[in-house]
Amino acid sequence: MEHEAQVPIDDPAAHPAAGVGEGRDAYEAGYERGLYEGGEQLLEQLVPPGALLEEIGLREVLAAGLAARAPQLYPLAEPALVYEELTHAIESKQPYALVRLGDGELLTLAQDTVFDAETIRREGRFLPYAGVTPPDLAARDLVAMAVRQANRVGVPVARRKHFQLLLHPVLRHHGIDPAGLRLTSSTINYGLQQSGLLPHLLTGRRLLLIGDKAPALAEALVSRGFTVTGIVSPVNGFAAIDRVIHEASFIEYDLALVSAGVPAVVICWRLATEFGRVALDFGHLADALGKGQLSV
Repeated sequence: MEHEAQVPIDDPAAHPAAGVGEGRDAYEAGYERGLYEGGEQLLEQLVPPGALLEEIGLREVLAAGLAARAPQLYPLAEPALVYEELTHAIESKQPYALVRLGDGELLTLAQDTVFDAETIRREGRFLPYAGVTPPDLAARDLVAMAVRQANRVGVPVARRKHFQLLLHPVLRHHGIDPAGLRLTSSTINYGLQQSGLLPHLLTGRRLLLIGDKAPALAEALVSRGFTVTGIVSPVNGFAAIDRVIHEASFIEYDLALVSAGVPAVVICWRLATEFGRVALDFGHLADALGKGQLSV
Protein backbone atom coordinates (compact mmCIF):
# COMPACT_ATOMS: atom_id res chain seq x y z
CA MET A 1 0.00 0.00 0.00
CA GLU A 2 1.40 3.36 -1.00
CA HIS A 3 1.79 6.05 1.56
CA GLU A 4 -0.12 9.28 1.01
CA ALA A 5 2.10 12.12 -0.04
CA GLN A 6 2.51 14.76 2.59
CA VAL A 7 0.61 17.91 1.64
CA PRO A 8 2.80 21.04 1.76
CA ILE A 9 1.67 23.45 4.44
CA ASP A 10 1.35 26.27 1.90
CA ASP A 11 -0.78 24.26 -0.53
CA PRO A 12 -4.09 26.18 -0.78
CA ALA A 13 -5.93 22.91 -1.38
CA ALA A 14 -4.96 21.77 2.09
CA HIS A 15 -6.92 24.56 3.74
CA PRO A 16 -10.67 24.99 4.16
CA ALA A 17 -10.53 28.19 2.13
CA ALA A 18 -9.78 26.13 -0.97
CA GLY A 19 -12.48 23.57 -0.22
CA VAL A 20 -15.99 24.29 0.88
CA GLY A 21 -14.92 27.66 2.20
CA GLU A 22 -16.59 29.16 5.19
CA GLY A 23 -19.35 31.48 4.09
CA ARG A 24 -19.05 30.61 0.37
CA ASP A 25 -21.15 28.22 -1.58
CA ALA A 26 -19.69 25.04 -3.04
CA TYR A 27 -19.88 26.30 -6.62
CA GLU A 28 -17.63 29.29 -5.97
CA ALA A 29 -15.16 27.18 -4.01
CA GLY A 30 -15.04 24.56 -6.78
CA TYR A 31 -14.59 27.23 -9.42
CA GLU A 32 -11.67 28.79 -7.55
CA ARG A 33 -10.00 25.42 -7.02
CA GLY A 34 -10.41 24.55 -10.71
CA LEU A 35 -8.97 27.92 -11.68
CA TYR A 36 -5.98 27.31 -9.43
CA GLU A 37 -5.32 23.73 -10.49
CA GLY A 38 -5.82 24.52 -14.17
CA GLY A 39 -3.54 27.56 -14.21
CA GLU A 40 -1.64 28.95 -11.25
CA GLN A 41 -0.67 25.52 -9.93
CA LEU A 42 0.84 24.58 -13.29
CA LEU A 43 2.93 27.75 -13.25
CA GLU A 44 3.86 27.08 -9.63
CA GLN A 45 5.20 23.64 -10.58
CA LEU A 46 7.35 25.07 -13.37
CA VAL A 47 9.18 27.56 -11.15
CA PRO A 48 12.59 26.04 -10.25
CA PRO A 49 13.02 24.86 -6.62
CA GLY A 50 14.43 27.51 -4.35
CA ALA A 51 13.17 30.40 -6.47
CA LEU A 52 10.38 32.95 -6.15
CA LEU A 53 8.75 34.31 -9.28
CA GLU A 54 8.44 38.08 -9.41
CA GLU A 55 4.98 39.58 -9.19
CA ILE A 56 3.51 38.71 -12.57
CA GLY A 57 0.12 37.51 -13.72
CA LEU A 58 -0.51 34.13 -15.30
CA ARG A 59 -1.85 35.89 -18.38
CA GLU A 60 1.46 37.75 -18.81
CA VAL A 61 3.44 34.53 -18.51
CA LEU A 62 1.24 32.84 -21.09
CA ALA A 63 1.54 35.82 -23.43
CA ALA A 64 5.34 35.73 -23.20
CA GLY A 65 5.38 32.00 -23.86
CA LEU A 66 3.00 32.34 -26.79
CA ALA A 67 5.14 35.09 -28.30
CA ALA A 68 8.08 32.68 -28.28
CA ARG A 69 5.90 30.20 -30.21
CA ALA A 70 4.84 32.72 -32.86
CA PRO A 71 6.38 30.71 -35.74
CA GLN A 72 4.03 27.85 -34.81
CA LEU A 73 0.85 29.92 -35.13
CA TYR A 74 -1.34 29.17 -38.15
CA PRO A 75 -3.11 32.21 -39.65
CA LEU A 76 -6.93 32.16 -39.64
CA ALA A 77 -8.61 34.18 -42.38
CA GLU A 78 -10.85 36.96 -41.07
CA PRO A 79 -14.42 37.44 -42.36
CA ALA A 80 -13.38 40.20 -44.80
CA LEU A 81 -10.92 37.92 -46.59
CA VAL A 82 -13.37 35.00 -46.69
CA TYR A 83 -16.04 37.33 -48.07
CA GLU A 84 -13.65 38.46 -50.81
CA GLU A 85 -12.81 34.86 -51.71
CA LEU A 86 -16.46 33.83 -51.87
CA THR A 87 -17.38 36.88 -53.94
CA HIS A 88 -14.51 36.30 -56.36
CA ALA A 89 -15.41 32.63 -56.75
CA ILE A 90 -19.06 33.47 -57.48
CA GLU A 91 -18.29 36.24 -59.95
CA SER A 92 -15.57 34.24 -61.76
CA LYS A 93 -17.62 31.02 -61.63
CA GLN A 94 -14.84 29.10 -59.93
CA PRO A 95 -15.42 26.18 -57.54
CA TYR A 96 -15.12 27.03 -53.88
CA ALA A 97 -15.98 24.97 -50.80
CA LEU A 98 -15.85 26.36 -47.29
CA VAL A 99 -16.24 23.61 -44.68
CA ARG A 100 -16.19 23.85 -40.90
CA LEU A 101 -15.01 21.46 -38.20
CA GLY A 102 -16.78 21.39 -34.85
CA ASP A 103 -17.11 18.66 -32.26
CA GLY A 104 -19.37 16.53 -34.48
CA GLU A 105 -16.96 16.58 -37.40
CA LEU A 106 -13.92 15.98 -35.19
CA LEU A 107 -15.52 13.07 -33.36
CA THR A 108 -16.50 11.60 -36.73
CA LEU A 109 -12.87 11.88 -37.84
CA ALA A 110 -11.72 10.43 -34.51
CA GLN A 111 -13.46 7.08 -35.09
CA ASP A 112 -10.89 4.26 -34.77
CA THR A 113 -8.09 6.82 -34.99
CA VAL A 114 -7.92 8.94 -31.84
CA PHE A 115 -10.81 7.24 -30.00
CA ASP A 116 -12.04 3.66 -29.93
CA ALA A 117 -15.64 2.74 -30.70
CA GLU A 118 -16.75 2.73 -27.06
CA THR A 119 -15.37 6.22 -26.45
CA ILE A 120 -17.13 7.51 -29.56
CA ARG A 121 -20.44 6.00 -28.44
CA ARG A 122 -20.06 7.47 -24.97
CA GLU A 123 -18.84 10.96 -25.84
CA GLY A 124 -20.56 11.37 -29.18
CA ARG A 125 -24.13 10.58 -28.19
CA PHE A 126 -25.32 13.56 -30.23
CA LEU A 127 -23.72 12.31 -33.46
CA PRO A 128 -26.88 10.66 -34.85
CA TYR A 129 -28.62 14.03 -34.53
CA ALA A 130 -25.67 15.56 -36.43
CA GLY A 131 -26.07 13.03 -39.25
CA VAL A 132 -23.60 10.28 -38.29
CA THR A 133 -24.48 6.97 -36.68
CA PRO A 134 -21.22 5.44 -35.44
CA PRO A 135 -19.44 3.33 -36.26
CA ASP A 136 -19.32 4.86 -39.74
CA LEU A 137 -15.79 4.73 -41.09
CA ALA A 138 -16.95 5.54 -44.61
CA ALA A 139 -18.32 8.86 -43.30
CA ARG A 140 -15.03 9.43 -41.48
CA ASP A 141 -13.00 8.96 -44.65
CA LEU A 142 -15.30 11.17 -46.73
CA VAL A 143 -14.99 14.00 -44.21
CA ALA A 144 -11.20 13.61 -44.22
CA MET A 145 -11.14 13.80 -48.02
CA ALA A 146 -13.34 16.91 -47.99
CA VAL A 147 -11.05 18.61 -45.48
CA ARG A 148 -8.00 17.86 -47.62
CA GLN A 149 -9.56 19.37 -50.74
CA ALA A 150 -11.68 22.25 -49.42
CA ASN A 151 -10.75 25.81 -50.32
CA ARG A 152 -11.20 26.98 -46.72
CA VAL A 153 -11.45 24.94 -43.55
CA GLY A 154 -12.99 26.42 -40.42
CA VAL A 155 -11.31 25.14 -37.27
CA PRO A 156 -12.25 25.65 -33.61
CA VAL A 157 -10.54 28.33 -31.56
CA ALA A 158 -11.97 27.04 -28.25
CA ARG A 159 -9.40 24.89 -26.48
CA ARG A 160 -11.95 22.38 -25.20
CA LYS A 161 -11.73 18.61 -25.17
CA HIS A 162 -13.61 17.89 -28.39
CA PHE A 163 -12.71 21.10 -30.17
CA GLN A 164 -9.16 22.44 -30.67
CA LEU A 165 -7.63 19.84 -28.34
CA LEU A 166 -9.03 17.11 -30.59
CA LEU A 167 -8.28 18.91 -33.86
CA HIS A 168 -4.52 18.33 -33.97
CA PRO A 169 -4.56 14.62 -33.03
CA VAL A 170 -7.31 14.00 -35.59
CA LEU A 171 -5.48 15.78 -38.40
CA ARG A 172 -2.26 13.98 -37.52
CA HIS A 173 -3.91 10.56 -37.62
CA HIS A 174 -5.32 11.34 -41.07
CA GLY A 175 -1.98 12.61 -42.34
CA ILE A 176 -3.27 16.16 -42.80
CA ASP A 177 -0.77 18.96 -42.14
CA PRO A 178 -2.54 22.09 -40.82
CA ALA A 179 0.12 24.18 -42.53
CA GLY A 180 -1.15 22.85 -45.85
CA LEU A 181 -4.73 23.96 -45.19
CA ARG A 182 -6.19 27.41 -45.78
CA LEU A 183 -7.76 27.99 -42.39
CA THR A 184 -10.39 30.21 -40.86
CA SER A 185 -12.43 30.06 -37.68
CA SER A 186 -15.12 27.39 -37.38
CA THR A 187 -17.52 30.23 -36.50
CA ILE A 188 -16.84 32.06 -39.77
CA ASN A 189 -20.54 31.71 -40.65
CA TYR A 190 -21.41 33.87 -37.65
CA GLY A 191 -18.42 36.08 -38.38
CA LEU A 192 -19.83 36.97 -41.78
CA GLN A 193 -23.21 37.77 -40.21
CA GLN A 194 -21.84 39.80 -37.28
CA SER A 195 -19.46 41.79 -39.49
CA GLY A 196 -22.36 42.86 -41.73
CA LEU A 197 -20.83 41.15 -44.78
CA LEU A 198 -23.46 38.43 -45.15
CA PRO A 199 -26.14 40.61 -46.80
CA HIS A 200 -23.56 41.86 -49.30
CA LEU A 201 -22.62 38.26 -50.07
CA LEU A 202 -26.24 37.23 -50.64
CA THR A 203 -27.54 40.29 -52.50
CA GLY A 204 -28.07 39.64 -56.19
CA ARG A 205 -27.17 35.95 -55.87
CA ARG A 206 -29.32 32.97 -56.74
CA LEU A 207 -29.32 30.93 -53.55
CA LEU A 208 -29.68 27.20 -53.08
CA LEU A 209 -30.58 26.23 -49.51
CA ILE A 210 -29.82 22.70 -48.30
CA GLY A 211 -30.82 21.17 -44.98
CA ASP A 212 -33.70 20.46 -42.65
CA LYS A 213 -34.07 24.16 -41.77
CA ALA A 214 -33.96 25.30 -45.40
CA PRO A 215 -37.71 26.06 -45.72
CA ALA A 216 -37.74 28.40 -42.72
CA LEU A 217 -34.47 29.99 -43.84
CA ALA A 218 -35.89 30.51 -47.32
CA GLU A 219 -38.93 32.28 -45.91
CA ALA A 220 -36.72 34.59 -43.84
CA LEU A 221 -34.40 35.40 -46.75
CA VAL A 222 -37.16 35.96 -49.30
CA SER A 223 -38.93 38.30 -46.88
CA ARG A 224 -35.75 40.40 -46.86
CA GLY A 225 -35.59 40.55 -50.66
CA PHE A 226 -33.04 37.83 -51.35
CA THR A 227 -33.50 35.34 -54.20
CA VAL A 228 -33.89 31.66 -53.37
CA THR A 229 -33.97 29.50 -56.50
CA GLY A 230 -33.99 26.10 -54.83
CA ILE A 231 -34.42 24.12 -51.62
CA VAL A 232 -33.20 20.60 -50.93
CA SER A 233 -34.70 19.25 -47.71
CA PRO A 234 -34.55 17.18 -45.59
CA VAL A 235 -31.03 15.75 -45.30
CA ASN A 236 -31.17 12.56 -43.32
CA GLY A 237 -27.54 11.80 -42.63
CA PHE A 238 -24.81 10.51 -44.94
CA ALA A 239 -27.19 8.14 -46.69
CA ALA A 240 -28.98 11.17 -48.17
CA ILE A 241 -25.91 12.84 -49.67
CA ASP A 242 -26.19 11.27 -53.13
CA ARG A 243 -29.86 12.28 -53.36
CA VAL A 244 -29.02 15.82 -52.26
CA ILE A 245 -26.29 16.15 -54.86
CA HIS A 246 -28.61 14.75 -57.55
CA GLU A 247 -31.44 17.17 -56.71
CA ALA A 248 -29.04 20.11 -56.55
CA SER A 249 -27.74 19.31 -60.04
CA PHE A 250 -31.09 20.42 -61.55
CA ILE A 251 -31.12 23.83 -59.81
CA GLU A 252 -29.55 27.03 -61.10
CA TYR A 253 -27.78 28.92 -58.32
CA ASP A 254 -24.73 31.04 -57.56
CA LEU A 255 -24.21 30.11 -53.92
CA ALA A 256 -25.26 27.10 -51.87
CA LEU A 257 -25.87 27.54 -48.15
CA VAL A 258 -25.64 24.09 -46.58
CA SER A 259 -26.91 23.40 -43.06
CA ALA A 260 -26.91 19.63 -42.71
CA GLY A 261 -24.79 18.67 -39.73
CA VAL A 262 -21.63 16.67 -40.43
CA PRO A 263 -22.78 15.73 -43.98
CA ALA A 264 -22.59 19.44 -44.86
CA VAL A 265 -18.81 19.11 -45.09
CA VAL A 266 -19.08 16.44 -47.77
CA ILE A 267 -21.97 18.14 -49.58
CA CYS A 268 -20.07 21.43 -49.90
CA TRP A 269 -16.97 19.62 -51.14
CA ARG A 270 -18.89 17.59 -53.73
CA LEU A 271 -20.83 20.60 -55.05
CA ALA A 272 -17.52 22.37 -55.61
CA THR A 273 -15.47 19.49 -57.03
CA GLU A 274 -18.16 17.79 -59.13
CA PHE A 275 -20.12 20.81 -60.37
CA GLY A 276 -17.74 23.76 -59.97
CA ARG A 277 -20.12 25.50 -57.55
CA VAL A 278 -19.60 27.78 -54.56
CA ALA A 279 -20.81 26.25 -51.31
CA LEU A 280 -20.74 27.55 -47.76
CA ASP A 281 -21.17 25.33 -44.70
CA PHE A 282 -23.81 27.52 -43.06
CA GLY A 283 -24.45 25.48 -39.90
CA HIS A 284 -26.79 26.56 -37.12
CA LEU A 285 -26.87 30.10 -38.48
CA ALA A 286 -29.72 28.79 -40.64
CA ASP A 287 -31.72 28.03 -37.48
CA ALA A 288 -31.05 31.46 -35.98
CA LEU A 289 -32.03 33.31 -39.15
CA GLY A 290 -35.06 31.11 -39.79
CA LYS A 291 -36.37 31.70 -36.25
CA GLY A 292 -35.70 35.43 -36.41
CA GLN A 293 -33.13 35.26 -33.59
CA LEU A 294 -30.62 36.93 -35.90
CA SER A 295 -31.14 39.01 -39.02
CA VAL A 296 -29.36 39.45 -42.31
